[in-house]
Amino acid sequence: METAGIKSLEAREILDSRGNPTLEVQVVLADGTTGVAAVPSGASTGKYEAVELRDGDRSRYRGLGVLKAVEHVNREIHSAIAGMSALEQTTIDQRLIELDGTASKSRLGANALLGTSLAVARAAANLQGIPLYRYLGGTKATLLPVPMLNILNGGKHARGSTDFQEFMIMPIGAANFNQAMQISSEVYHALYKVLEDRELNTNVGDEGGFAPQLPANRDALEIILGAIDKAGYKAGRDVVIALDPAASTFYRDRRYVLSREDVALSSGEMIDYYVKLVSTYPVISIEDGLAEDDWAGWSSLTARLGKQTQLVGDDLYATNLERLEKGISRKASNSILVKVNQIGTLSETLAVIKRAQQTGWTTIISHRSGETEDTTIADLAVASNAGLIKAGAPCRSERLAKYNRLLRIEQDLGTDARYAGTEAFYNLKRI
Repeated sequence: METAGIKSLEAREILDSRGNPTLEVQVVLADGTTGVAAVPSGASTGKYEAVELRDGDRSRYRGLGVLKAVEHVNREIHSAIAGMSALEQTTIDQRLIELDGTASKSRLGANALLGTSLAVARAAANLQGIPLYRYLGGTKATLLPVPMLNILNGGKHARGSTDFQEFMIMPIGAANFNQAMQISSEVYHALYKVLEDRELNTNVGDEGGFAPQLPANRDALEIILGAIDKAGYKAGRDVVIALDPAASTFYRDRRYVLSREDVALSSGEMIDYYVKLVSTYPVISIEDGLAEDDWAGWSSLTARLGKQTQLVGDDLYATNLERLEKGISRKASNSILVKVNQIGTLSETLAVIKRAQQTGWTTIISHRSGETEDTTIADLAVASNAGLIKAGAPCRSERLAKYNRLLRIEQDLGTDARYAGTEAFYNLKRI
């Protein structure tokens, strides 16, 4: 067996940031080189995502165990790829897809496939003695992404808070990634003080953002503007705001139901709602502003706001190339959120990023609400020159692991490192 040949493959059940089971996979190559990867898990999941295999045994972990996926890795997947070269990522990923044999990866589980795929890439990078971002992106991988930090949580991430799921800040005015994290941390701590002064809840949600009970989504924006000012920065210049309403979660009977504001809006009225927000606040990015099947609405939203606002499809595309192609043809957005576990293999993820970028769309590499200490997405963001990354608030170690990894990458790159800043939004006229 050649040095890069896969000698063994072992999966185990570990716990994610919510205390739920997930999968960790270790690959060992012929020369003893190893690669380890852990798989994230989402709470607000779109119906077009690849299937995360769970055991369904209510006697352990409320049915959320992943021992079936573990067994698939240790037996069937191991037998299928043992001896293959870890340097042949695309070939291995294609073998995994064919082995599963379903469009949704439901037989073996997208978590089983992804854990294997990422562990193989890790092993290959380690074999060559180079960091993962360099292995995947080559010498052109020098762009540090603008972080999109979810500092105020709502929706499914924090029950009883806002209708919208995420309110994020983006430190576009920073000179480098290190300064971007400084600005973000200072605004985050200023937000704590603003909430405390107003006697509002300072508990945090799944992604580390605060989760106060607020009567309307605009109140969250006003509070964040106050925090930016309190931290000594200028909104719209140093820091801008991004939203992730996760509209599919409040879309019922063809209406967008904002329960905290006691309104039910049509698709057109929801678009009007966003137009007012964008004209009033420094909001330059809206993710999942409409439901995952409201294609006509998405096209209308992009026609209205696409030149000045980043309109991001998450549930709409589910990191799926076929759905992305549909979005491109319908001019349904101008950006895509990329989550490796939505599709199940690294190669498919890279293909989606490449296609979106070729179209002139922005690409955002994203975490999930159920995370681990795995930092693959940080390397992926740099490797793909994505220019944007979502990894949660500057709070909770599973979130900060990604940001800290980017700080190390920036130091590793030295004078070659570039911070995306406003250039991340190259397809907008507003920036």
